[in-house]
Amino acid sequence: MKIESPTISRTKGVSEAGGFQTPMQKIIFHDLGLIDYKECWDYQEKLFNETASEKTSARTENRKPKTENYLLFCEHPHVYTLGKSGDEKNLLLNESQLKNKNATYYKINRGGDITYHGPGQIVGYPILDLDNFFTDIHKYLRYLEETIILTLKDYGIESGRIEGLTGVWLDWKDPKASRKICAMGVRTSRWVTMHGFAFNVNSDLGYFKNIIPCGIQDKAVTSMKNELGIELNMNDVKEKVKKHFADVFECEFA
Repeated sequence: MKIESPTISRTKGVSEAGGFQTPMQKIIFHDLGLIDYKECWDYQEKLFNETASEKTSARTENRKPKTENYLLFCEHPHVYTLGKSGDEKNLLLNESQLKNKNATYYKINRGGDITYHGPGQIVGYPILDLDNFFTDIHKYLRYLEETIILTLKDYGIESGRIEGLTGVWLDWKDPKASRKICAMGVRTSRWVTMHGFAFNVNSDLGYFKNIIPCGIQDKAVTSMKNELGIELNMNDVKEKVKKHFADVFECEFA
């Protein structure tokens, strides 16, 4: 099955007569900086549970829910996380070796297998009520991918998708040369999302050698710094990701 890129439009809800335009969804943005993984996970859970609880209360009271949408950016100290469908054998370090690498390890409640987070990587956690956008998880993941694909294009890096493998890839049409630059894993319940994407900007790729990334043995991992040969300004890249996220999801930041 061929995955088509989403059609991007900044105009929503225009009537046939013209003139009328429904307001775009607003998203509350927080850049949390460098933050411990568990601390950030707890914060995600808090926002996720508040949104899910509001939807449950609204259904009980027979009213329309009033839910907020969030996008969190952060970087984490070195950490490996294993999704609920992952295999622990894909972590190639024992507890002592993890300590020597100044890394931690968590089993978490997102989809996907094992991945790495660390400094120089933009981690994005959208906590969205998809009832405010569209109720289609496949489409949601493709939109996250499109956000990163457009960002990379701004830097002259062509990227795309590989059928059956979530995430963003370089040389995606060549199985022998393809390498992942952005991993994704999400959780949804009652159409509320959490977790998200890990975009390698200035990441230390050596840490990926301690895992079988996403459980895929025959694919490499890369970063913008590795591809371009220069250190990127993280704030500049973040601003581009935000812009393309707003374009793709037809929203604006509060």
